[in-house]
Amino acid sequence: MNETRHRVLDALSDGPVSGPALAEDLGISRSAVWKHVEALRAAGFQIESDDAGYSLAEVPEFGGEAVEYGLDAPFDVEYHDSIPSTNARARDLAAGGAEDVVVLADEQTGGRGRLDRDWVSPSGGIWLSILFRPDVPMAHAPVYTLAAAVAATRAAREAGVEATIKWPNDVLVSVTSAGTSSADDDDVLVGGEERKLVGILTEMEGEADRVSWVVVGIGVNANVDPDSLPSEANPTSLQAVRGETVDRRLFTQRLVETFDTLRQTPESVLDEWREYATTLGKRVRVETPTGVVEGDAVDVEFPGRLVVETDDGRQTVSAGDCEHLRPV
Repeated sequence: MNETRHRVLDALSDGPVSGPALAEDLGISRSAVWKHVEALRAAGFQIESDDAGYSLAEVPEFGGEAVEYGLDAPFDVEYHDSIPSTNARARDLAAGGAEDVVVLADEQTGGRGRLDRDWVSPSGGIWLSILFRPDVPMAHAPVYTLAAAVAATRAAREAGVEATIKWPNDVLVSVTSAGTSSADDDDVLVGGEERKLVGILTEMEGEADRVSWVVVGIGVNANVDPDSLPSEANPTSLQAVRGETVDRRLFTQRLVETFDTLRQTPESVLDEWREYATTLGKRVRVETPTGVVEGDAVDVEFPGRLVVETDDGRQTVSAGDCEHLRPV
């Protein structure tokens, strides 16, 4: 949203204000005021007009300009009703030199998760990718994945959902909060005690000593039916947990604002992550590219390595699929 249009919205929110007064205050023509008002109406803002002037009656439920309005973070928002992949679009924008952009969509038709897995992204969710250019070496970039998990968890908790984080970046909710019972089988692996709310995929480009760009993709099962999502992911949604829809505009704003704060102080991220982590203190099995690590998760080290106490001593894991095990 350009600055003038944002100022028009600010004025209308304090309205009513007449077209001539608004034109004089903004230093634009009355015709330009009318064009901005019509553009805002086309974007879904309900703007009333009477003899006293224009006033803002209602902000749209979702969309780029709706999210930008009131967003306390220095990001432009590019919105799509439907797009194959917000991460792919963000990568294209990065190649063109863009920075500090949020690519946001109501629906993805070709979303991908870790290890190139399909990520189902139906209408009603919050599918976004944050493009930025941090001044850090490549080795430090994984901390932004943890920052995204913290941001999504905080936003979920502010929406009334007691979310937690499984290392490194899966945002979960317990099945009791989701309104279902725990699994009663005797399998060693936890079968259904935690359900997935949010998935995160981070991509980046750069050289060893410097990141060129980072794209953090965040997929939130917001106002979607969990039955429409792949069962193997053991999913739930904010709507299913709350028993009512969530304000997607407000949720997105809080997520992006928290992420913006965390990205500015990456050294603070691990303490924030530990606060919400459900992995620490649990027995885990982590499938890494070089083998399986099993033991007790005892800590996390910068920029996000999991510390596991195994029968053979402590090991640190940089990447892998982590599963929580039942206590032996």
